[in-house]
Amino acid sequence: MCDTLVALGNSTKDGNVVFGKNSDRPQSEAQLVTFLPRRQYSKGEEVKCTYISIPQVSETHETILSQPYWMFGAEMAANSFGVVIGNEAVYSREDYQDSGLLGMDLLRLGVERGQSAKEALNVITDLLEKFGQGGGCAYGEQGWTYHNSFLIADTKEAYVLETADKWWIAEIVKNVRSISNNLSIRGKGDMRRKGIIQHAIEKGYCKDDNDFDFAMIFSDPQIPDKFSPNTREGCSLAMLNENKQKITPALMMEFLREHNVGICMHGSFQSTGSQVSHLKKDGKSIHWFTGASLPCLNIFKPYIFPGQGQIFSTEKPGPYKELDSSWFWSRHKEFIRPYKRRSIKPEKQEYINKLSDVEKELLSDVENVTNQETSLSSNDFTKKIITLNNKAWELAEELIK
Repeated sequence: MCDTLVALGNSTKDGNVVFGKNSDRPQSEAQLVTFLPRRQYSKGEEVKCTYISIPQVSETHETILSQPYWMFGAEMAANSFGVVIGNEAVYSREDYQDSGLLGMDLLRLGVERGQSAKEALNVITDLLEKFGQGGGCAYGEQGWTYHNSFLIADTKEAYVLETADKWWIAEIVKNVRSISNNLSIRGKGDMRRKGIIQHAIEKGYCKDDNDFDFAMIFSDPQIPDKFSPNTREGCSLAMLNENKQKITPALMMEFLREHNVGICMHGSFQSTGSQVSHLKKDGKSIHWFTGASLPCLNIFKPYIFPGQGQIFSTEKPGPYKELDSSWFWSRHKEFIRPYKRRSIKPEKQEYINKLSDVEKELLSDVENVTNQETSLSSNDFTKKIITLNNKAWELAEELIK
C-alpha cells in the first residue's frame, strides 16, 4: 500500500522541505537500510535490475536506500544531492507486463542518477518509455503486479509522477502534497508523455482534449471525485493542510504513526519501513529511517551524507536470496510481536513511552547540532551527526533486548 507526503519550504516551520513515507508491504518482507557509495563505470557496462538488465551510466551518486531485501530496487531513498523519492502501487486501465523494471527499480535508478528532483523525474520517465515497468512485485509472487506513482523532492521543489504502463503524467507541487494507492493527478497535469491524450481518446477513455482528466479516466477501479478524510488519501492531505507553517520532521513522524485510517498499517500488509527527510537549503540535510516495521513501535535514526561511519542494516545492498534472522529488522519483528495489536496493555505502553523518550532526545540532539552548524566546520557537523546515528542504533538495540 504506502503513503508518501511532502511539505515544501513555504509550508514548514523552518522554511526547509520535509518529506515522509511509510512503505506498506507483506508483513514478513524485511526492508533494509542500505548504502551505495558514489561509483564510476566503464562504457558499455550494464546494471542488473530485479528482472532485466539495462545500460549503466558513467557515474552513480551516493545513496541511502530503504530496500525490500529480495530486489534491486527500493521503496524510498535519498542521495547526497538532497533528492528523495517514495513510490506507491497504483492501478490503471492499461496492461500489466510480466517483465520490465519494477517501480522500485525505477526509484533506485532515479535517485542514483538524478542531481535534482526534476533530473530524477526525467531519468525515471526516460527509462519507463524505453524499458517499461513490470514483473512480480512480491517475493515469489509473479501474479502481483501494479503500476507506480512517485513523489520526488529536493531542497527546493517536488513533483508527483504517475504512470499507467509506459504512459506518464507529472504535477509540480505548490505547497503540500500526498499520494497513496490511487492515481491522483487531475486534468492534464503540468507535464505528460507526448501522445497520451490521443491514446486516451483512441482507447475510449475520453471524448476529446477537453475531456481529458488523467486520474478519473485512467483509474481502475474508478475513484471518487474527492477522497473522504476517513481515507488514507484524504487524511494524509488534511493533516498537511491543517498544519501548514508548523510542519517539522518530528510532526511528519507523527503523521506516519496515524492509526485511525491506517497510515501506520498493521496486519498481513504493514508498514515495514519508514523515512522522514529534512531537506535543507544549506545542503546539510538529515534523513531519518526506522530500519524496521511499524513506526509506532520503532524509533527513527538520523543519517547524513557522506554515509561512511554510519550503521546500516547490512554491509552491502540487496538483492538477498533469503531472510537473515540476525538482521535488526528480523529481531525487531519478533520483539514487537506481542505489541502489534492496537489495544494498549501496560507493558506495551511502557515500551512506547521508552521509544518516545529516546526519539525526543535524538531529535533534540540533532536540533542542537544543527543550531551550532554556523560555528562548526562541515567536517565537525558531519562527525556529530554520525555519532548520533551510532547512538540511535545502540539505543534501538537496547530497546529490544
